[in-house]
Amino acid sequence: MAAALGGAPVLHLDDIASHEKLFNWTDRVLSQVVEPLERGETAHYSPYDWRNRRFGPPRALPPAPVVLVEGVGAGRRVLRPHLSLLLWMEVPREEAWARGRERDGEEQRQFWDGWVEAEDRHFADDPSRPFADLLVFQRAEGYETTPGPSGARRTAADPHAR
Repeated sequence: MAAALGGAPVLHLDDIASHEKLFNWTDRVLSQVVEPLERGETAHYSPYDWRNRRFGPPRALPPAPVVLVEGVGAGRRVLRPHLSLLLWMEVPREEAWARGRERDGEEQRQFWDGWVEAEDRHFADDPSRPFADLLVFQRAEGYETTPGPSGARRTAADPHAR
């Protein structure tokens, strides 16, 4: 998606979260990323190293017409006012968790046991899917998008609404 948008910068929420704060990172992302970008300034944040369990050196995220924020929690209520569009990747939970476990290997097995419970709690308290403008489905070749729960209402009311 970033390439299709002319090299749009991407913030990976895996770089913001940590073992200690799987979902309690809102203040950090607002102060280090959202607020500087809204002022037209380059944001600086320290990406988390999941294997070494520490934050690395600061990374710059330049302002741009489009900045992609990807990861679980991108559609949380405190971030939604700052988003122009919310896309929800429609993947069964078990499949998403299996992909993560495969990606991270045996080394992170204990982490994934805790992640599943934390993600369930997060979405029970702060669901994102009901606010999605678009639903994205992975197909054998590429992706398909359909209006999401929020996008269908927004489009019907005002196709140019933010």
